Amino acid sequence: MIFWIIAAEIAFWIAIVAGLVARYVFKLNKVSLLFFLLTPLIDLALVVLTTFDLQSGATATTAHGIAAIYIGVSLAYGKSMIAWADEKFQVWFLKKPATKKILLGKEKGIYELKMWSRHVLAYLIGSALLWLMIFYVGHESTEALFNVWRIWSIALIIDGAISLSYILFPKKTA
Repeated sequence: MIFWIIAAEIAFWIAIVAGLVARYVFKLNKVSLLFFLLTPLIDLALVVLTTFDLQSGATATTAHGIAAIYIGVSLAYGKSMIAWADEKFQVWFLKKPATKKILLGKEKGIYELKMWSRHVLAYLIGSALLWLMIFYVGHESTEALFNVWRIWSIALIIDGAISLSYILFPKKTA
């Protein structure tokens, strides 16, 4: 299963890089959009492979749980990951100046809470998939999936506390 997760991650970034090359090097905007639209299809393929693996009698493992996390994160953060890659591509390969500004104070706090809300979305999607897998496979052989969900729940709470700290204790200077 871990092989499929790694393959999906590699395919995800290949699709993004191919989209950026099509957009900026070959000036093929419509082709670049097709590459970017491949990213959710890669996620769907991972869901299907995970389901087939479990359906064929595999014991649910941490890798199956990671697949659910990967899908949740990819769907919740996909657009921002593509935007991040787009900006880095322009800076590194097209030698354009970086446009990202350093956020401080309330602005930084709001940004962190928005990013945490994406984490919550990823968590909801991934948790739904994890619990579907738990009920699909049966409670006896899904301890690894439950442990993945439990650790992710703790990570979400910690991330929320850190994000909230940017509002409660805003940084005044860079």
